[in-house]
This record gives sequence, structure tokens and C-alpha cells, in this order.
Amino acid sequence: MSETESPPEDAQDALERLYDDPAARIAALQDVRPSEQDVAGQETVFKALGNEDRLRVLEALRDSECCGCELQVVLDAPQSTVATHLRKLKEAGLVKSRKKGKWSYYRIADTAVFELLDLAHAIQEDA
Repeated sequence: MSETESPPEDAQDALERLYDDPAARIAALQDVRPSEQDVAGQETVFKALGNEDRLRVLEALRDSECCGCELQVVLDAPQSTVATHLRKLKEAGLVKSRKKGKWSYYRIADTAVFELLDLAHAIQEDA
């Protein structure tokens, strides 16, 4: 429904009744309140995305998986710093890893990560 359209008459009456009855409005808002678990999961993802080095790691993984040592070059940072960023990205479910010998390789867990990054870029362009 566009901003200029008004809701159907029944829906409009229901909305007006909610505003006339605070208890009903509170009950309706409680029905649509997101669960604590959902919010905590979103918070974990957004906290992981809230760091420029972790965003650089995700962009580096856009085309292919990378070894941890390659990500050290991307970030120009020591192994311990890169490991910390990778741990946070893994905890948020944004990257996965695999071991091959003594090397660890990292890849994007789900291409939805790129949708988030692309949306952030598009929002910033429009600002």
C-alpha cells in the first residue's frame, strides 16, 4: 500500500480502536515484538560488520577463499589481529573455515553477506 492510499475501512477501524484502547494497543505491540534470541543474533552480526578491518576481510573473500596468511597481507596486520577478526566473523556466522595441513582457509558462509554489504554501499551512496 502506498503512503497516499488509506487502509481498507475494516483495517482503519481496527487501527482507530487500537488507539482508543491502550491495553489492546499494548497487546498488539507485544505480539509483534521480536524475540530476544532474534535480536541478539542480529546484534552479533551487526557488531561483526561494525569494524572496517572485518569489512575488508569480507570484501577480500568476495571472489574466493583466502588463507589466513593472505588476509594478513590484506589487513597489513599481525596474525593475532587477523585471527581475532576471523573469530568474530565466524561467531557471527559470516565466514567458515577449513584446515588443509597447517593452513586455515576462510570463505563466506552465505552469499547473503554480500547482499548486506551491497545494501550498505547503496544506502551510503544515496545519503
